[in-house]
Amino acid sequence: MSEFSRALSVTASGLKAQAARLRHVSENISNADTPGYRRKTVPFESVRELQTDVEHVRTGRVTLDRSDLEEIYDPSHPLANESGHYEGSNVDLMIEIADAREAQRSYEANLKMFEQTRSMSSSLMELLRR
Repeated sequence: MSEFSRALSVTASGLKAQAARLRHVSENISNADTPGYRRKTVPFESVRELQTDVEHVRTGRVTLDRSDLEEIYDPSHPLANESGHYEGSNVDLMIEIADAREAQRSYEANLKMFEQTRSMSSSLMELLRR
């Protein structure tokens, strides 16, 4: 496997991982007002391929945030208990927006590296053709 192929496969794995992270962040944001919803988090894992000896990144198992759910007072809500409270979600929109920005920037950095590697490969091919 050439160094260009290795670099492209590493950046592609980073793109996939950040895309998965963005998907879970968007799910969290869209369910911020859903009663009983728990925030999803996705860890990254480093994986070494034995055949190529290249280390890739991939997403781990999705976990639910076990922090306390917000107690909301609304006696008219259908899920309210005798005291008029029900459990909201544990999604903090500020954290989700920060996570989305970080994932977006990481995605853009991986995409830039992918484009740079492809450009270098094309330039090398041009030089070899001469």
